[in-house]
Amino acid sequence: MTITATAPLDRIIADRLQAALSPTRLSVSNDSAQHRGHMGDDGTGETHFSVDVESAAFTGLSRVARQRLVNQALADLLASRIHALAIRARAPGES
Repeated sequence: MTITATAPLDRIIADRLQAALSPTRLSVSNDSAQHRGHMGDDGTGETHFSVDVESAAFTGLSRVARQRLVNQALADLLASRIHALAIRARAPGES
């Protein structure tokens, strides 16, 4: 499995998704610098993220159901620290 994460909140996101979904691939990107000064930017540099996650847990699920699983794993962070989260969720073997 490959995990890519650099900033502290990136690591928390990666750890949560690892625990909840046992991904075969996981990449967490901090996109906050691209949104500096925009709505939701609190100045921390940790408000906007993208995740690319591949997990067998997504097999047979719709896109919405997959996103719900990711959102459940990060619920408290989405309520308090993450303003925006882009999700790419797929099952093994999907492109």
